[in-house]
Amino acid sequence: MTPSARYAAAIDVLDKFLDGHPVEKILSNWARKNRYAGSKDRAAVRDIVFDCLRKLSSFQAISGIHNGRGLAIGHCLEIGLELKDVFNGEGYAPEPLDEYELASLDVEPTPNAAQKGNLPDWVFQIVSMDHVNEVNVLTANLSRRAPVDLRVNTSKTNLNAVQLALEEEGIVSQPLDDVATALRIVKNPRRVVGSRAFADGWLELQDAASQAVVEMLDIQPNNQVLDFCAGGGGKTLAMAAAQPGAKFDAWDISAARLKSLKVRAKRAGATVFVLETEPSAPTYDLVFVDAPCSGSGSWRRNPEGKWRLTSDRLNELQRIQAKLLQQAAVCTKPGGILAYVTCSIFDCENRAQVDKFLNDYPAFALLKKRDFSV
Repeated sequence: MTPSARYAAAIDVLDKFLDGHPVEKILSNWARKNRYAGSKDRAAVRDIVFDCLRKLSSFQAISGIHNGRGLAIGHCLEIGLELKDVFNGEGYAPEPLDEYELASLDVEPTPNAAQKGNLPDWVFQIVSMDHVNEVNVLTANLSRRAPVDLRVNTSKTNLNAVQLALEEEGIVSQPLDDVATALRIVKNPRRVVGSRAFADGWLELQDAASQAVVEMLDIQPNNQVLDFCAGGGGKTLAMAAAQPGAKFDAWDISAARLKSLKVRAKRAGATVFVLETEPSAPTYDLVFVDAPCSGSGSWRRNPEGKWRLTSDRLNELQRIQAKLLQQAAVCTKPGGILAYVTCSIFDCENRAQVDKFLNDYPAFALLKKRDFSV
């Protein structure tokens, strides 16, 4: 595919997204219907689409056009492409700009603060109140591509061995000073999942912040640990690698989400017991609650989320989080630890939830807390 044809494909995907369809499903359907598109073409189209979703409102403001073509125009202008070279109608390229589009581009853009921050108005208001002094830095970070981080499985190997193994396959990484188990990919991130190191269980794809959370837990040998919202088990496996001498149970209300954990645990060489019934006895030294949340802290990786989130859904999530904390408290033995984690930047899902829980459960006290940068 030519660069222009890739933009034409991205425009089609973006129009469907703006009509309300899930972006991953749109991209999968496009790839299935266009078998001629190679892996590099699919990756390029995906990158254009996700860049546009991260900066949707600012691209709309730049172009003055609120459709897929307008977003593609904004993307071209940001990266310095000549519009006439992309929108030329040659072959599978998008049609040339029409009079309306040209007139829109002649108008000086005047984006408001929410548009500059690439957030819905109501979300920007919350973020502005929760992060008064950091709102501009925070929204700028959320508008950028997320780095690709790896967790080295230290129960099997070490950072240096993984770096060398990846380099043999053309994948370049660098360690992160503040997270002992983390490598950040700086070249060929898409090759990681197909690498020998990945197949051998030497590494997992996991954000550095998630790894840093596990480092805070100080799990001891023979501790009984419950991952109460285990999902696919990423943090369960990180905890198991950090302290192989502990015993780990995993539970999630969605049995389907737990299916991959057994496979991943086998690859990682970890022993994790997947519970079939919800635990309810105070038998755990540590109960880890990675609660369902808005996902606002991971909007760089999943930018669709910020445009789909509603205030009703955010309120519903807060009710779910409060209930999970109550259930987790029942499972925590006297003197045990209850760890509450989200990937949210909203105080209502973080500090407010913890404050309410401590007020309702005076037997618990706050030992430590930490916010991680986005």
